[in-house]
Amino acid sequence: MFCHFRFLCALFVFGLLTACSNAPIVRSDYDPRADFASYRTFAFMEPLGTDRAGYTTLLTERLKRAAAMQMESRGYTFDEKNPDLLMNFQTHVQSRTEYVGPPPMMWGGGFGYGYGAGFYGGWPGYAFGPDVIQYNEGTMKVDLIDAKRKQMVWEGIGTTLVGDAQQTTSDEQVQNMMSSLFARYPFLAGSGAVLPRK
Repeated sequence: MFCHFRFLCALFVFGLLTACSNAPIVRSDYDPRADFASYRTFAFMEPLGTDRAGYTTLLTERLKRAAAMQMESRGYTFDEKNPDLLMNFQTHVQSRTEYVGPPPMMWGGGFGYGYGAGFYGGWPGYAFGPDVIQYNEGTMKVDLIDAKRKQMVWEGIGTTLVGDAQQTTSDEQVQNMMSSLFARYPFLAGSGAVLPRK
């Protein structure tokens, strides 16, 4: 019975973690003093945080495509020579461990039968130590920088459960995460009005 209880607890925790893979946890912030009404064009930092020494990675290319799609859907135009905004990316995958403790002991002491928990604890097949769940957590960060002032004006950070490094850098994962991040970007090109948060 108690092993079954522990299994259900572990399953519940893993279910919560798995749910995060479909619904990233997203945080964002922006500089209220920045003149967002003056921003109409964008380009990418050189080098980007996801590049390697001397070359552009496949992940960088996917991030640029996904970000450009989001910016252009909000009325911004790509202008490599004279951008109002510069974009930068950072990604990180970290191994996480969650512990599910043993269930409370339902017997021993107070019942008058003289059977302590140690009596049952010795039964074979009944281990009450913690269960361990290991998983990978992927984080993506997008920065928007005022190109003239060289100052960040918006950032979006998303965290989600990922299966492996290949899934983390897949085109589908990048598109989904970028869409979730920009759902929290509250401006349109040439407008300083704050849009309702989706």
